[in-house]
Amino acid sequence: MRYLGLDLGSRTLGLAISDELGMIATSYKILRHDENYESLISQLIEEIKEKNIKEIVLGFPKNMNNSIGGRGEICLKFQKMLEDSTGLVVHLQDERLTTRQAENLLISNDTSRKKRKKVIDSLAATIILQSYLDRRER
Repeated sequence: MRYLGLDLGSRTLGLAISDELGMIATSYKILRHDENYESLISQLIEEIKEKNIKEIVLGFPKNMNNSIGGRGEICLKFQKMLEDSTGLVVHLQDERLTTRQAENLLISNDTSRKKRKKVIDSLAATIILQSYLDRRER
């Protein structure tokens, strides 16, 4: 079963996909948006059909004290919109510090600041998806 991992930011949406067995996450692409989520979901529906996605994993930004802030509320609304529009299950995965993790990984690989900006969101989506795949029951 193939999964789609998402990292929803204020201007970009990082995408990652799993292999057919649902074991390994890979960075896929970044979609830009202006918080027009209907348009973003239309683009995602095309990706879901093209890649034969069966379930979605959405990064859920919680505060360090485990409370849900403004970005978390937006994420919950986006989850509902996605489920209603696609008919697929959208799992929430705690994404605290995933962007920091992605940035540290890129820095350790001597990736330039300019290149990091281009791939950080899809790498964060990959970390989110791989975390979900690693912890789920098989």
